[in-house]
Amino acid sequence: MAKHKVLYLSYDGMTDPLGQSQVIPYLENLVAKGYEIHLISFEKQERADRKNEIAHILNHVGIVWHPLDYTFKPPVLSTLYDIWNLRKKVKELHLKENFLMVHCRSYITALIGQWMKNRFGVQFLFDMRGFFADERVEGGLWNQQKIVFKKIYQFFKKKEKQFFEQADCTVCLTHTGKKIIQEMPHLDGQPVPVEVIPCCADTSHFDPKKIEKGTQAVYKERLKIDEGRFILTYLGSVGTWYMLPEMLDFFGVLLINKPDAIFLFVTAENPEFILEEAKRKGISPNSIRIITAARSEVPVLLSLADAGIFFIKPVFSKKASSPTKQGEMMSMGLPVICNSNVGDSDYLVKKYNSGIVVEDFSEVAYQAAINDLDNKGWASPEVIRKHAKEFFDLEKGASTYLSIYERLIGTPKNTEETKLTKSIH
Repeated sequence: MAKHKVLYLSYDGMTDPLGQSQVIPYLENLVAKGYEIHLISFEKQERADRKNEIAHILNHVGIVWHPLDYTFKPPVLSTLYDIWNLRKKVKELHLKENFLMVHCRSYITALIGQWMKNRFGVQFLFDMRGFFADERVEGGLWNQQKIVFKKIYQFFKKKEKQFFEQADCTVCLTHTGKKIIQEMPHLDGQPVPVEVIPCCADTSHFDPKKIEKGTQAVYKERLKIDEGRFILTYLGSVGTWYMLPEMLDFFGVLLINKPDAIFLFVTAENPEFILEEAKRKGISPNSIRIITAARSEVPVLLSLADAGIFFIKPVFSKKASSPTKQGEMMSMGLPVICNSNVGDSDYLVKKYNSGIVVEDFSEVAYQAAINDLDNKGWASPEVIRKHAKEFFDLEKGASTYLSIYERLIGTPKNTEETKLTKSIH
């Protein structure tokens, strides 16, 4: 019997934080279930120092890695070169390995996945992540006033239709996104097969019970935060989608109510970018703390906070977005302040009573949210964490991927033998 070989394609690198949190853990689980995974990813030169470390991790868990170099410029032509390079590598590997399925993360790699399905008859799993073409336009990256970007947008919208129609299964991040896809009148074969897997969180890593006694005090001293001060925390990158000016406006209203409040940014962003924007908003740098943290430090930094916050542009493409930070904050039992009309975020806050939804970006709405903060009407930290494990837990996401793999290409023989052996003993 042939091995259940799968080719996984990612335009994101495994040396990127995203690859480490949102790709490797799932693939590790699938390898443990008996699938042979070959992984092609595009690695950025500035992260080359991490390549050996990632290679060791992947080799240790049994993932066969074929890293390619990511090309930065010139714009458009560099991406075309990467696609050509990927297709060449994929063809070479498939002729050698005879894959049963190609698992494509986002639209760039789906171009190759669709080609593999049509050329070799392999199963095609389209892991869309978000509405890519619309994200590029709404994020200001593809200016539609320029003919080249208008043509690129039209090309990818045409391909998007084909991906949804031809994929043996599509994975999207939100139930809102699934509903949009399955209500698209121009798609043949509706309802097309779609599964929802949000950006999951490692709830065993983000666990308040694992915070060592005294660690919080050490970080508060390092950050020069006195005991008893209200701490609002933002986690992750700032820019494009994340509405820093509006979050600072919210904090400005919070300062009127709580003059000694602190806004703690756990981010790798240039601190000057944040401090300059705070200055424009009339917020003293004394009320801002910015720290770059290793992944191992993030749980304790989140544990310092009284509430987490993220505002994301409420545009069409973001209806398919699942902020990883929401699952990580909830895993720490932290109530979340977010805006509406972004993926499933506001629905989850309301369903699980896990924070506050700001309905619009106005001083009135901010004050209403701050009044709710004072009332502390949300669930207890223990209950918020419980719901995070229900919705965002990594094991649940891995289990859904496993069910898709089993449905499309079957269960590896050695997995069945393992189950039989366990039942005998």
